[in-house]
Amino acid sequence: QSLPQQKLLTWLSVLECVEVFAEMGTARVWGEMGRWTIIVLIQLAKAILRLLLLLWYKAGIQTSPPIMPLNREKQQPLHPQDVEDSSSGKDQTYVGKRSSRVVRSLQNTPSLQSRHWGSPQQREESQSRRAEEMNQPPTPLGVQETIAESIYLTRPLLHLLSLGMWGQRSWKPWLLSAVLDISSLSLLSDLKNLNRRERAELRRRTILLLYYLLRSPFYDRYSEGRILLLLRLLADYVPGVGFVTRPLMDYLPAWQKIYFYNWG
Repeated sequence: QSLPQQKLLTWLSVLECVEVFAEMGTARVWGEMGRWTIIVLIQLAKAILRLLLLLWYKAGIQTSPPIMPLNREKQQPLHPQDVEDSSSGKDQTYVGKRSSRVVRSLQNTPSLQSRHWGSPQQREESQSRRAEEMNQPPTPLGVQETIAESIYLTRPLLHLLSLGMWGQRSWKPWLLSAVLDISSLSLLSDLKNLNRRERAELRRRTILLLYYLLRSPFYDRYSEGRILLLLRLLADYVPGVGFVTRPLMDYLPAWQKIYFYNWG
């Protein structure tokens, strides 16, 4: 990736990390008008950055989060002693004569910080496999797939525009957003030879369609009573589940009112 593309991904990641805090903080300081202003500004900035990545840098299907979090346990570098021993030609493993089991030799045991419980061959294979997956180029998108991805990226702006036109209690914003999400997924479903990250992203988008059950006005008219009843039954009749479901019942109304939690 080029340096400008990396900067765009970094800024996009920062926006996704602070959007909920910005919405809640602005609502606390400047009220509802300030809250909706910051929501529009953040969604507009995110859409512009993502469209630049899609149309100018040909980034393909964009994942969320834009920059994958680093798994520090799996990305532990080799200990300097390990590097020195491997360069000097010392055997790092011992093969049992009767069992043929491969174990690490005691002379080459790494420090506690970089120790792992697999054989060196397994570690090298997993690291090389992860490196290949991370370095796979994005799948080229045709005209249809580019339109589908553009629909998905601009859906938040169209939803906000429809909210401003018809209000939060209207079904039209909810239906418009659902049609755009389903249309985008349908157009992208024909794309073949996706890499692992892109397949995971499409699965994530499909699962997120369940959020429409928790989005107003569907939640207010149909889902709220049924969901709270189910959580209450689980808390009353399933031992131990109440420790999770009762706080969830208290938290759900507040979560449902925060835009970036259920629409962003």
